[in-house]
Amino acid sequence: MVVLILSSPTSPRTEREMGSTTEQAVVLVMGATGQTGRVVVDLLRARQEPVRAASRTPNVISGTDAVRFHWHDPSTHEPALDGVDRVFLVPPPSSVDPVGVVDPFLALARSRGVRRVVMLGSAVEFPNAPGRLELAATVRAEPGWVVLSPSGFMQNFLRPHAIGTAIRTDGVLSTSAPFGRLGWIDTADIAATAAAILTRPLLDEALRSDYVLTGPQALSFTEVAAIISARTGHRLPVKEVTVEQLAARHRAAGLTAEFAAILAANEDDVRTGRYDQVTTSVLELTGRPPRTFEDFVADHTQEWSPAPVTTD
Repeated sequence: MVVLILSSPTSPRTEREMGSTTEQAVVLVMGATGQTGRVVVDLLRARQEPVRAASRTPNVISGTDAVRFHWHDPSTHEPALDGVDRVFLVPPPSSVDPVGVVDPFLALARSRGVRRVVMLGSAVEFPNAPGRLELAATVRAEPGWVVLSPSGFMQNFLRPHAIGTAIRTDGVLSTSAPFGRLGWIDTADIAATAAAILTRPLLDEALRSDYVLTGPQALSFTEVAAIISARTGHRLPVKEVTVEQLAARHRAAGLTAEFAAILAANEDDVRTGRYDQVTTSVLELTGRPPRTFEDFVADHTQEWSPAPVTTD
C-alpha cells in the first residue's frame, strides 16, 4: 500500500514555493534602513521568513542577511536578487523620474524568477513627474505584482522630513493648503500591509494590483496642528505661505531644488480636496485598523517640544 502525504493546500509557504527557483526563496526588502523598510524586515523575520535586507549601508543592519544595494550601481543589483522570489520595492525616493534606473532592475527581477513585487508608491501624485506614474503602471501590469499607494505619512511631521525640520526650526507649521485634508498614515501600517501581501500565497487571485492606504481619518494641516498642540501642551501655530515660499523652505531642509518645487506644488491638489479620502485597505489586508494620528502624536510628544535656547 502506498501512503501519500499531502501538504495543506491552504499553506501560504507551499503555494509560494510552487515554481520557485530555490527551495527556500528569499524576500528582498529594499530601503531596509528606512522608516518603512526596517519595519517590513522586522515583521517578516517575526514570521520566520528568509529576508535579505538591502541598503546603501548594510553594515548598520544586524540580525539578518544584509546586502549592499544602490540604484545607481548596477553591480549591486544581481547579487541582491540571488535566490529571491519576492521583493519589497522602494524606488529612489527623491527622484522625479525613477523609470530609467528601476526598469532595468525589474527586467532583471523577471529574468531571475521574481514572482511578486510590492512597490511603495504614493496616492499623492506629484505634478510634472510622469515617470512615477509610468513606473506604477509597469508594476501593476505584471500578474501578482502590487503597488501600495499610501497617503501622506504621519512621519512627515517629524525630523528629518522637510515639514518636521521646519516645525522644529521655526516653531510653526507652514503650508500653502491649511484646510486641505489628507488621510495621514503611520509608516508602520504601510509596513504591516506590505508584509501581509508579501506572505500571501502567490496564486491568491483575490489580491488586487493597487491599494490606496490611508489612516482612519482625513485631517487638514490645521487639524493636525491642533492635535499636536493639545497632546503636547505646546501650541503649534499654522502659517499660510505661498507655494514658492514653501519650496524655499524645503530647499533649506536639504531637498534638491527640483524635488522641493514638485513637493510644494503638490499642495495645490491638497487645497482642492483631491486627497480627502479614507480607505479600508489596511484593515482588509492586516486584519486591524490603522493607527490614529492622536496615538501617533502620543508616542512622539518630545519631538514638538520647543527647541532649547542656547547662549554663547
